[in-house]
Amino acid sequence: MRRRAFISALGGVAASRVSWPALANAQKSAKPPTIGYLGPDTRSLDGPRLAAFVQRLRELGWIEDRTIAIEYRWAEGRNEHLAEIATELVRRKVDVIVTSATPPTVAAKQATSVIPIVFASAGDPVGIGIAATLARPGGNATGLSILAPELAGKRLEFLREIVPGVHRLAIMGNAGAAGAMLEMRDVLAKARALGLEALTFEIRRAEDIAPAFEALKGCADALYVAPDPLVSTYLLRINVLALGQRLPTLHTFREYVELGGLMSYGPNYPDLFRRAAEFVDKILRGTKPADIPVEQPSKFDLVINLTTAKALDLTIPESFLLRADEVIE
Repeated sequence: MRRRAFISALGGVAASRVSWPALANAQKSAKPPTIGYLGPDTRSLDGPRLAAFVQRLRELGWIEDRTIAIEYRWAEGRNEHLAEIATELVRRKVDVIVTSATPPTVAAKQATSVIPIVFASAGDPVGIGIAATLARPGGNATGLSILAPELAGKRLEFLREIVPGVHRLAIMGNAGAAGAMLEMRDVLAKARALGLEALTFEIRRAEDIAPAFEALKGCADALYVAPDPLVSTYLLRINVLALGQRLPTLHTFREYVELGGLMSYGPNYPDLFRRAAEFVDKILRGTKPADIPVEQPSKFDLVINLTTAKALDLTIPESFLLRADEVIE
């Protein structure tokens, strides 16, 4: 650290090794760098993921409240608050902003073109304009993309294994979230390709959830829930209403199944957050976000909730249970 400061003072060519763009200022003032975490939900929902993130930072030499500071902010499922929270983090001159999910990532990118942004998960970073390409994102944002259109088809295939008589599929998601709408369209196409009748049911706020379930009553044999912060915040209500209509539910996240959903198949999020910590480490040690390729998930989990299955009078095949990464009882 002293050697870097010495070279920087001499105006040497090694200045490019100083962390980009704000860590040098933090070093001069003897303050540890600060991460601003912009979460779409609540701390309780993101708890296991953040634990993995903080643990990986520790393994890389960044110890919270000692060699690094983390300021946590939560939108609690209200996307309309994201711009204000992102602007606050920018005003506080944090060294890196870490986000989870597409809406917080977009809000952070709109708030700053200078402070590095690491997204632990984003649906389609190229499609939403926060990265030029996956290999060379450019700009100030990089991270992990969970865009995987084949996953929707895989979930529907799993559904037909555990609910053999399924013919009609309801697809529910937040019409105000670009990522959710993209997934809903993809699921609709995949369902129809598999010969399923499919209808979409859009929500925009908590008050829309109950009416949406009233509208789909008697219209479906199963429910596919497109994830976003609004859905995450009111997930328990969604799962309870689905169970009341005896609808098996398909989800992306393990946490959604833990709260009463039937099945999930998707990226292992603690793994994504561990990898996000590695992105932060590279940036704090001098690498520009523009030069760090966006990565994609490498671990996927299949989770089934047997308690929910029993409540729905579903018998899950033994072969399916053996393939599951986790069975919740």
